[in-house]
Amino acid sequence: MDDLNLHRPVLFEEAIEAMNIQPDSCCMDGTFGRGGHSGAILERLGEQGCLIALDKDESAIDYGRKKFPGESRLHLVHSSFAALKGVAEEFSMVGKVHGVLLDLGVSSPQLDEPARGFSFQQEGPLDMRMDRSSGMSAAQWLATAEEKEIARVLWEFGEERFSRRIARAIVEQRSTEPLHSTLQLANLIRQASPVKERHKHPATRSFQAIRIHVNRELDDLREGLRQAVEVLATGGRLVVISFHSLEDRIVKRFMREQSRGDVIPRGVPVLQKDLKPGMLKLVGKAVRAGKRELEENPRARSAIMRVAEKRA
Repeated sequence: MDDLNLHRPVLFEEAIEAMNIQPDSCCMDGTFGRGGHSGAILERLGEQGCLIALDKDESAIDYGRKKFPGESRLHLVHSSFAALKGVAEEFSMVGKVHGVLLDLGVSSPQLDEPARGFSFQQEGPLDMRMDRSSGMSAAQWLATAEEKEIARVLWEFGEERFSRRIARAIVEQRSTEPLHSTLQLANLIRQASPVKERHKHPATRSFQAIRIHVNRELDDLREGLRQAVEVLATGGRLVVISFHSLEDRIVKRFMREQSRGDVIPRGVPVLQKDLKPGMLKLVGKAVRAGKRELEENPRARSAIMRVAEKRA
């Protein structure tokens, strides 16, 4: 069952090192995936340590139960990390967690499984939901959303410069035949795009945007970051790996704001010692994949890891 080499997470060693795991730590992995990070965390924990691993993809949780049978230190929870605090409350761990790890984006197994509908290169149902037990699929959303709304999502979440043309083509297509498959949508986007980029499929940005919207990924990220600060113990680490500029911008801004503390307008007679420091302090600079990892895994090109620690 050990397929770590096949599905090795990006910035794997850097993330585990950044968490500063101690034998008696209790950690939370907000994106279990195929258990690569979780497995490495468990290796560093002693008998008194614990790991609470979440994933909104129920198949990932099922996989985890098979991968770590009988592992009493591991608690697998089918949930988004947007519910981080609620999950921590169930284990009486709010304010006691030593490390929170969020590895954002879509996992390789999800992309590789055509039935999930994430890939524009393989035929599959137009689903894209990470949690297939709830919410609206990509096909359902595209069948009902207004043209302006589709264009907005493609522009805001995918930075797609031909968002209006693609949205118009989608609405025209659904008036005669509903969009139901990944290749059907990918081909429509290809035809609607007047300019083709070298080495980049025309549907790349649109598929990313629709996936982000359907799964509420950016909203979940904002909520997950906020709750991570609440569940962390003093000295606990928050480690976040993002894969595109929208995610990283949110993470960077959040960590900066939480590290800044009180901001008093000029001229207000307040002493420095009376100002409250921020809840977090930044740990090092943003980390990117090294040359060796980039050669082995081209997907690592866009990965950025940021780390912060909770102050007393």
